[in-house]
Amino acid sequence: MLKQKLDEICSPLVACHMNNQKKKRIIFYGTPAFAATSLSLIVEKGYQVVAVVTAPDKAAGRGLEIQMSDVKKVALALGIQVLQPTNLKSPEFIEQLQNLKPSIQVVIAFRMLPEVVWSLPPDGTFNLHASLLPQYRGAAPINHAIMNGEKTTGVTTFFIEKEIDTGNIILQDTIAIAENDTAGSLHDKLMLLGAQTVVNTLALIESNNVQSKPQPVLTPDEIKVAPKLFPENCTLNFNKTPIELFNFVRGLSPYPAARTTYQQKSYKIFAVEPCVDFETGKIGEWVLKDKKLFIICQNGAIEIKEIQQEGKKRLPVQAFLAGFRLS
Repeated sequence: MLKQKLDEICSPLVACHMNNQKKKRIIFYGTPAFAATSLSLIVEKGYQVVAVVTAPDKAAGRGLEIQMSDVKKVALALGIQVLQPTNLKSPEFIEQLQNLKPSIQVVIAFRMLPEVVWSLPPDGTFNLHASLLPQYRGAAPINHAIMNGEKTTGVTTFFIEKEIDTGNIILQDTIAIAENDTAGSLHDKLMLLGAQTVVNTLALIESNNVQSKPQPVLTPDEIKVAPKLFPENCTLNFNKTPIELFNFVRGLSPYPAARTTYQQKSYKIFAVEPCVDFETGKIGEWVLKDKKLFIICQNGAIEIKEIQQEGKKRLPVQAFLAGFRLS
């Protein structure tokens, strides 16, 4: 789906890139589709991207075929120079950047930059973060916002400084989190919102109208963080309520997915419905009722809608139950 979106975006932009009117020289840093969408819109709006910095190509998939990043695909389609350093502090890479004479650098979903890199351009380096900073600093803001049951979130552009995600805020835009949003659907909404926010930020910089402001200082009790997700912190805890588990599952869907085990087999859970009025049972117990699958939790149960047994395909629960026996 995202590949199709990128292809649709790129095609009409190739000619546009050849006729940039803006004066600022931009170096763009990013890797995934979340960043590639912003790159496309920057070019569409006539900004001068002199180079793109992205992750090195890597082998992926069963055939270990060499894959390039989404950002690189867009850059090549637009005829933009691509840099893929393995060491961001190497003298060769720094010299390349200096020779490009950037006015401003834009960073989206990329590695942490060393100071010698982010301090290079005269107009600074700004980052797009998928939360309303200072809340949800970290690697997984979209996931954690849904997992925590937030009703709103947004995007922030800010100037990069030494401490990660702490620089002065340039712009923020807010969006509602729908009750049926997953990490995947919210990612796509924020990807589009973020692209527009990046372009609006560049417009302020281009016109010398930036009025950035320090991030609010919150107490440790007020701050919410978004650390990187690992399998061990994606495990379902059935001592939580149905609503808490509903948010937990959709905040991890489709990736990296909530996990649990049953009869010594591992499962990923992609979609559930909370059931607060469910007969009592042992917490963690799997229950078949009316051709539906439930797992008992604190003060109710969750109804499983989509599930994947380890080593098998992701399935709607009805297809899964056709080959499943509850002991």
